[in-house]
Amino acid sequence: MQTDFLIIGSGIAGLTFALKTAQACPDKKITVLTKTQSDETNTKYAQGGIAGVMDAANDSFEKHIEDTLIAGDGLCNHEVVDIVVREGRERINELIEWGAMFDKEPDGDFKLGKEGGHSEYRILHHKDVTGREMERALLEAIRLQPGIELINYCFVLDIITQHHLGYLVNKATPDVECYGVYVLNLNTRQIETITSKITLLATGGNGQVYRTTTNPAIATGDGIAMVYRAKGRIENMEFIQFHPTALYEAGVRGQSFLITEAVRGDGGILRNTAGEAFMERYDPRKDLAPRDIVARAIDNEMKVGGTEHVYLDCRHMGREKFIEHFPNIYEKCRSIGIDIEQHMIPVAPAAHYSCGGIKTDVDGRTSIRNLYAAGECASTGLHGANRLASNSLLEAMVFAHRCFADSVNHIDGISIKPGIPNWNASGTTAPKEMILITQSLKEMKLLMSDYVGIVRNNERLQRAMRRLDLLWEETENLYKHTEVSPQLCELRNMITVAYLIVKSAEFRHESRGLHYTTDYPDKSSLVQHTIL
Repeated sequence: MQTDFLIIGSGIAGLTFALKTAQACPDKKITVLTKTQSDETNTKYAQGGIAGVMDAANDSFEKHIEDTLIAGDGLCNHEVVDIVVREGRERINELIEWGAMFDKEPDGDFKLGKEGGHSEYRILHHKDVTGREMERALLEAIRLQPGIELINYCFVLDIITQHHLGYLVNKATPDVECYGVYVLNLNTRQIETITSKITLLATGGNGQVYRTTTNPAIATGDGIAMVYRAKGRIENMEFIQFHPTALYEAGVRGQSFLITEAVRGDGGILRNTAGEAFMERYDPRKDLAPRDIVARAIDNEMKVGGTEHVYLDCRHMGREKFIEHFPNIYEKCRSIGIDIEQHMIPVAPAAHYSCGGIKTDVDGRTSIRNLYAAGECASTGLHGANRLASNSLLEAMVFAHRCFADSVNHIDGISIKPGIPNWNASGTTAPKEMILITQSLKEMKLLMSDYVGIVRNNERLQRAMRRLDLLWEETENLYKHTEVSPQLCELRNMITVAYLIVKSAEFRHESRGLHYTTDYPDKSSLVQHTIL
């Protein structure tokens, strides 16, 4: 297959880019690939909302910029923060024009929420399923565009560069170029070659590297791993955001149900198992402190008390108000026997968001020519050491637009690369035992959760690296001699991402934002980005 624009991923970043490109370039072929169903994305599971300065009377760009910089703890790119905040309102209005419906007051004004780290009410939301509503609106708009081909169940194996043409490519190689991708078609089980002029990676996050995460099963860091293998630049992988309040269910592992930060914005109070409201001991902003502070506070309360969770107290909020604002959360709690007027909700931190990723410039260009990245897989410089709540959807839309604006200006000067070889599967055989994959996956998730979680130290990181080295060696040997499968490729990608997180954490000899180490509990005077 040949295409002009190739988009990997169908979340808010990928679909925004595809829709804008189709409208501006009706003569171009646009292809969107997703490895499962088109609506199964990280975007779909975003509950809280999207941050934007929509109330000019009480809010301002300057306030939103300052809140973002404070949360980022000295590592934000000021230019990028300014761009995202100032361009964000226009992107939100475009989404509304495409059909997204946000909650409104009786007078027609938007209902604006407030979350941790925000100084004003500026979060637009659709009940507690904002991401699902945004995904719905974008998919409906996409289906009206005849120039977009949306293909489900295609697992991207690798980015095609000069390496696949027989040239030596390393970190020092100038002008590494992307020519397209190799794809495992999950319907036909065939490996296909797709060449493209422009490729956008919008592959989402990597929360599945951890044992407990709010991310869906697809969040395996595929885009980051592929770029790293292609010798592209990756940065700031040590900054993994743990959402403070995932629903705790005894014995449940994998994807945890998210209790949005907006619940605390509406008055929910964190309490330990003794019933004490503890956040005032950690930060003057109490329950609405930035996520890194709240997550570490909960982690400490759990360790001191010897418990696996704390509680979120919503009993005083009233059933009617809670159902109006958080119907999805209410139904989930009710389904497991929690009456929010009678019981507190058990919560614990879970891996939620990667602030680092594929390094891009202000137009979303990566270090590989003709390859762009947007959304959670990208590291634009907006989040720094810690993402401000509800800035992620905003960033995805702003950078999808900037990727679109830059790429359409260059595409006519790019040609499809001829002579791309087919995928070489010689010497591989069908897997004999899936246990070789599933057991390695369990080991990786366990070591990342135990050694590379909210609180770290050098000894834990060294142990994690030694075990990852062994897992990498075993998995690479399996990969060389076994027919590719999504399970094997996801394991390989996650081990790569886990390595990048640990290596970045080892490089940062300070505690900053989401990276807290007991060996270096204070911030250093040196502010730097960790680039691999």
